[in-house]
Amino acid sequence: MFVAARVGVCAVLCLGFAALAAAAAPAAAPDVLDVAPVWSGHPVRFALLTCGPRQFVAFYDADRQMTVASRKTGEAAWHFVKLPTKVGWDSHNSIVMAADDEGLLHLSGNMHCVPLVYFRTEKPYDIDTLKKVPSMVGSEEKSCTYPAFLRGAKNELIYTYRDGRSGNGSQILNVWDPKTHAWGRLLDQPLFSGEGKMNAYFRGPTQGPDGAFHVLWVWRNSPDCATNHDLSYARSRDLVHWETSAGKPLALPITLKTGEIVDPVPPKGGILNGGASLGFDSKGRPVISYHKYDEQGKTQVYNAHLEDGRWKIYQASRWNYRWEFSGGGSIHVEVSVRPVSAGPAGRLVQSYSNEKEGSGAWLLDEATLKPLGPAPAQPSPRAALPQELRKAAADTPGMQVNWAEDAGKGDEKGVTYRLRWETLGANRDRPRETAPPPTMLRLVRMKAE
Repeated sequence: MFVAARVGVCAVLCLGFAALAAAAAPAAAPDVLDVAPVWSGHPVRFALLTCGPRQFVAFYDADRQMTVASRKTGEAAWHFVKLPTKVGWDSHNSIVMAADDEGLLHLSGNMHCVPLVYFRTEKPYDIDTLKKVPSMVGSEEKSCTYPAFLRGAKNELIYTYRDGRSGNGSQILNVWDPKTHAWGRLLDQPLFSGEGKMNAYFRGPTQGPDGAFHVLWVWRNSPDCATNHDLSYARSRDLVHWETSAGKPLALPITLKTGEIVDPVPPKGGILNGGASLGFDSKGRPVISYHKYDEQGKTQVYNAHLEDGRWKIYQASRWNYRWEFSGGGSIHVEVSVRPVSAGPAGRLVQSYSNEKEGSGAWLLDEATLKPLGPAPAQPSPRAALPQELRKAAADTPGMQVNWAEDAGKGDEKGVTYRLRWETLGANRDRPRETAPPPTMLRLVRMKAE
């Protein structure tokens, strides 16, 4: 299953930064390799890419400058190249990186409603040949946010970003032509368009067990995150031709009027961009998980799936708590819900986190999505890590541990890599009076026993 890099999570970019991805197999004690001291004033996503025996890390160094490090797996020494761009205090300015089939490295980031920032190597896997490329296609590149690389149905390299701004934006998809070494539009029209009134914050595309790519999104009317509304869904076999869950073709760009609405949550209804997730049951059917306010105005988790061709929605939590969020900038996340996963005997397992009501997991009946009670304790990859990796060690109060997963794949069997570093939490993208000292960016090598 492929999940694209995180796209469209304006108010909640720190969501998942402090959460380690699930891993089923127990792990041996990890190896830890220092990379470099990094900026720690706020969380912003770094990039890790392993390509067989080669490894690349892109980050903001102690002076906030975008930097790329490379090494061969098994070697301790890193080679560094600094790029001509620096990050401010904005947690939206994530870094993404990919390699094409020839080994040319593509890197983009440090963008929040600014002109395109994109670098590419001139030689395969050679970071010394990274050059800034002023444009990809030449249009709709003056106000870019949320870059992401992904692979299409034919393994083509695709780059996507939002053109515009929160409340008024469109989603652009470009495709790399390996013959001409040039980017072109994958779609003649944007995937989504808010028609000047809103923009779509989407999750995915996620390639499901059925081979199709699935996306879900909410619309947002303004930079105020309380104006999210109308949870929606679409799918595609090739990322070019899109349809509803019933197979009805969707003309591009998809708009509020033409898209398939799963739950018509109104503005200020408690749904948040980045707060919805997509999982699949044991039969490969999509299940959409999210939170919104219930009839009493309390924040609750809901799950939706298709029954007789219609989306049916079921409440999973019974919390006596309201997380009321509003405003712009990167906000601190109090409630999150993970995608469902297939469990034993026709049941689904779903993990959740609530700062006020506690965290855990529950069992859901796969046929009805109704909660059946708490799920048995699940193996946690974090529990397998030493204490010094699980908790922040910096002296500055309020520091959190951030993790980034590997966007590539190495050639060491049973080995996975992650990045770890510490920062203060999100601050609505506003400067702090005092910047904390840098922390060490570390590469964590985990091997299944």
